[in-house]
Amino acid sequence: MNLISHRGNLNGKSDRENSPDYIDEALDQDFDVEVDVWHIDNQFWLGHDNPQYKVSEGFLEQHNLWCHAKNIDALYVMNTNYHIHCFWHQEDDVTLTSRGYLWTYPGKELTSNSIAVLPDNKPDVEVAGVCSDFIVRFV
Repeated sequence: MNLISHRGNLNGKSDRENSPDYIDEALDQDFDVEVDVWHIDNQFWLGHDNPQYKVSEGFLEQHNLWCHAKNIDALYVMNTNYHIHCFWHQEDDVTLTSRGYLWTYPGKELTSNSIAVLPDNKPDVEVAGVCSDFIVRFV
């Protein structure tokens, strides 16, 4: 099962969310990480509500990153690079990632190919992964 740290969080929310060093800390502990990605003026940025941390395209190509496009340009540009695992979603029940996973909104129906996003507990059904601010609880 894919264990995905939400914005780099391992055991609760932090003001360091989406910062490259915070993400690296989660990656170093063998977790995948969901990051929020913006593309503005031909530059990639990380940040939830706005672009905060400039990153290279190579940074986003890491195989264990799940790149959540925060603007349409980010989705368009990331989708042209098959090394970047990306998706777009806001409040839809489910969205398909570029590697074929079903990124599933909290509380919605899950399948064996779903990523359960922000569940309170381990899902009662088999899933492909979990994305959580408390990902260490799912080890």
